[in-house]
Amino acid sequence: MKLNELSPPAGSRKSAKRLGRGVGSGTGKTSGRGTKGYNSRSGGGVRPGYEGGQMPIQRRLPKRGFTNIFKKKITVINLRDLSRFESGSLVDETALVQAGLIKGKPDGIKLLGQGEIKKPLKIKLHHFSKCAREKIEAAGGTVEVLQ
Repeated sequence: MKLNELSPPAGSRKSAKRLGRGVGSGTGKTSGRGTKGYNSRSGGGVRPGYEGGQMPIQRRLPKRGFTNIFKKKITVINLRDLSRFESGSLVDETALVQAGLIKGKPDGIKLLGQGEIKKPLKIKLHHFSKCAREKIEAAGGTVEVLQ
C-alpha cells in the first residue's frame, strides 16, 4: 500500500451542503438561514463568549491577583549541566550562552545542586544554592557571586 492509494472508508466522508442552487433544491433563496435577523445577514453571527445579552461569564467572575511588571526573570541551571566544561575553566553568563545552556538575556542565573561535579571550575553567577556552593568547593572550584 502506498500513500497515494489511501482513501477514507466508504460512508465516512459526507459532501458539503450546496447552498443557493435554486428554489427546488431545498436550500435555495435564503440558503437555510431563515428569513430575517442577525444570522441571516452576511457577516452576521454572535462573537465567541456572547450569551444572548446575559452578563457573560468573563464579566461575572471576579478578577484575581495582579502581574508584577518589575519581576526578575531568573534562569535556573543545575550542576549536572556543567559537566561539559573543561577543568579549571571560567563559567559565567557568556560561557553558558555559548554552550547553549541558557537562551535570551535573563536578569539573573541561579545554580542549583542537582547532580555531581568532579572538576574544579571557576563559577561567576548571580545566585547559588547552598548545596551547589558546597559541592563546587568540595571539588576544588571557586564561587563568585555577581551583583
